[in-house]
Amino acid sequence: MSIKRIKEVIVVEGRNDTIAVKKAVEADTIETRGSALSEQVLTEIRRAQEVRGVIVFTDPDYAGERIRRMITEQVPQVKHAFIPQELAKGKGKIGIEHASKEAIIAALEQVRTPAEEGEWEAPITWQEYLELGFLGSKDSRWFREQVAGHLCISYGNAKKLFKQLRILGVSRNELFQVINRVRKDAGYATNDDTRTNS
Repeated sequence: MSIKRIKEVIVVEGRNDTIAVKKAVEADTIETRGSALSEQVLTEIRRAQEVRGVIVFTDPDYAGERIRRMITEQVPQVKHAFIPQELAKGKGKIGIEHASKEAIIAALEQVRTPAEEGEWEAPITWQEYLELGFLGSKDSRWFREQVAGHLCISYGNAKKLFKQLRILGVSRNELFQVINRVRKDAGYATNDDTRTNS
């Protein structure tokens, strides 16, 4: 199997993440080297975005999401790759460096591009979100984690996931397909009506 070449520059947190990414794909990286983003690193990211495009691929933990948020605030056009926490665990830590080549490739094949301004509509209403069980039941956290994992987007609390669905342009049809898959895998009844017309 040939190694895939990634055109965009991939932003990771450290050297070990770079090593893991380069074992999976052929790509150039920018390392943030810690959670305090320096102006120099941000300048590199801005330039890379202008010339080649950027994919932010930070660890699926609080620090990684904080870095992702800081970069997005400064360079909103960047793309995003996410990896579920359970695929990035190793020796009591969570990070891209612990993920398998297959998990890294899968994450980079499902890169999310932020929705264009004016297209930032949530795929469902907040009321539907509650009714579907994303918040308020004993399984809500598990359900949110499963849906976020299948969509390859970062998981946070209930409000953050709802916001991510909108910002990353998840369509109504895609969301309901994933909801049905999660429910089916867990042995729950599914609703094959994706409600795309409502």
